[in-house]
Amino acid sequence: MKKNINAEGPLNGIRVVSLEHAIAAPFCTRQLADLGAEVIKVERPGVGDFARSYDQRVKGSSSHFVWTNRSKKSLSLNLKDPAAITVLEELLKETDVLVQNLAPGAAKRLGLSYEALKERFPHLIVCNISGYGEDGPYKNRKAYDLLIQSEAGFLSTTGFPGDQGMAKAGCSIADIAAGMYAYTSVLAAILNRSKTGKGSKIDISMLESLVEWMGYPMYYAFEGAEAPPRAGASHATIYPYGPFPAGDGKSVMLGLQNEREWISFCEHILLMPELVQDSRFESNSKRSENRSALENIIWDVFSKFDAEGILKKLDNAGIANAHVNEMSDVWSHPQLQARNRWVDIESLGGTIPALLPPSNNSSYSPIMGAVPALGEHSVTILEGLGYLPREIEDLKDKKVI
Repeated sequence: MKKNINAEGPLNGIRVVSLEHAIAAPFCTRQLADLGAEVIKVERPGVGDFARSYDQRVKGSSSHFVWTNRSKKSLSLNLKDPAAITVLEELLKETDVLVQNLAPGAAKRLGLSYEALKERFPHLIVCNISGYGEDGPYKNRKAYDLLIQSEAGFLSTTGFPGDQGMAKAGCSIADIAAGMYAYTSVLAAILNRSKTGKGSKIDISMLESLVEWMGYPMYYAFEGAEAPPRAGASHATIYPYGPFPAGDGKSVMLGLQNEREWISFCEHILLMPELVQDSRFESNSKRSENRSALENIIWDVFSKFDAEGILKKLDNAGIANAHVNEMSDVWSHPQLQARNRWVDIESLGGTIPALLPPSNNSSYSPIMGAVPALGEHSVTILEGLGYLPREIEDLKDKKVI
């Protein structure tokens, strides 16, 4: 485990203020913080981002929260109080990016829409993240990750065939998709501002973000064609591509992508070269149509070996394969260990491991700072804005911060 890396990233000098909760906006801004931006997370006094209380699995802190909020500063502000809006507007004078994923219409009601701010802060980039976007018939609908998975058609592709039904993704993919598009859009807006000198508005929809990820099944079902069937952990339209049980009760994951691999699989794994000429399996579409028959053949062969033995055979035959890992296996994954991908960061309950960002750049190291306590940086931020100690105490007494 490496120690926390301290360095100036490419966004050093960029200030981001975020009115955020849950995952989509926090995931966006955490990645900006990874690149060195100063991210000020505005939270409700006494309560904070409600993701703080989802669980207490990480030394007393929430698993969602520690994942998406490292390296940030927490400023507690009761935005229903005019004094808090005054503080926020003072902060925006020296802010480059405002990110928000409040409830639909909330930012506008607070006077924090791009239209309300652009005249006073022409340099400001405002990124709005919502479930369905800022217009259209769904604009005011509440949107949680699972609801968007449903609206985007994602659930029509997951789960098992027949009556066993759909299954949600095990992580918040709609939030993650929106957070990623917000993150890259903010970077593009910063680059655009360097050319034009002007800020801009970004409108990110969770629905549109996830529908973009649904491109393959949507085009597969183009013009009313039959959609890809639910196939559990197997690929819906490529076969064999999925998990297969071994003789020791464990499973292995394998995938064939072309005819060369199919020939190798028949000759070196199944030891049945005659299957190459079998009309049931002469192409991927045929193998997918007749997957039940092929599945029985593979199960019979694999039942004679343990999982590690099968994986070794697949490696030797040049067939793509993988372990079927549990979470505990991922924490100790040998590839992540060998590449030194874990570093120590601080959290409220103590030191915890954190995965370095997947992007590796030779010119800088990512910022891997602590997960902030609620309102931890309120006083220092206000002092930086010129507030006197008695004024800060007054804001505390009135529960503005």
